[in-house]
Amino acid sequence: MAVVAYIAVLDDEEPVRKALGRLLRASGLEVACYAGAREFLDGSAQRRPDCVVLDLHMPGMSGLQVLAELRRKRPPVPAVVITAHDAPGTREQCLAAGAADYLRKPLDERVLLDAISASLGTSQTPENHQ
Repeated sequence: MAVVAYIAVLDDEEPVRKALGRLLRASGLEVACYAGAREFLDGSAQRRPDCVVLDLHMPGMSGLQVLAELRRKRPPVPAVVITAHDAPGTREQCLAAGAADYLRKPLDERVLLDAISASLGTSQTPENHQ
């Protein structure tokens, strides 16, 4: 039996969170969605995600702060940062902070799935959703 990757999605926008959850589940991944960083960090001890899809701009705790927490884990948890508010230098800052990739919203589904696959170190991308 194949091991299914477990992906955590952190985004404060409910429609985005739901859409990402549907896409990733339809692609054969196991998904848990969180509205904020504290909810994720407090609940993630129950199961360590294989990858985190992380919104950069969230109230309370930014995506960069979450990246710092993920890097403290051993081994670090890979993260794909997503944002609708791209600013000069932000991509470089996120990658330097340990992000596996940095993607701008609106997201291209195939690009997101490829980024998750790359962060997991797999050569195969999740299944195409129908």
